[in-house]
Amino acid sequence: MKKILLILIIFILVGCTKIEEPDLNKLMHENDHIIVDVRTPAEYESLHLVGAINIPFDEIDEDVDLDKEKLIFVYCKSGNRSKIASDILENLGYKTYDLGAISNIDLPKE
Repeated sequence: MKKILLILIIFILVGCTKIEEPDLNKLMHENDHIIVDVRTPAEYESLHLVGAINIPFDEIDEDVDLDKEKLIFVYCKSGNRSKIASDILENLGYKTYDLGAISNIDLPKE
């Protein structure tokens, strides 16, 4: 019975813990982030978030030179490449947030 109660308490505590999504519109006016579009250059040229830089997914490696003091937002077309890129960047010591698919991001685009 004690084990069940302990498992239930842990489940409730973990289940109630939610990392808040950053206020993206607020961050757009601050200079403590970098937005990285990990799609191909052609995809980037057709439409991208205002202020985003393009580093294609297959170029995300130990040679990437970004400011490690800034939060790195990554996105792509569907969210698959951005998830992997976010994981790679985190393993390289960057603070990242995966924005997922560009179509789901409510920020200005150009």
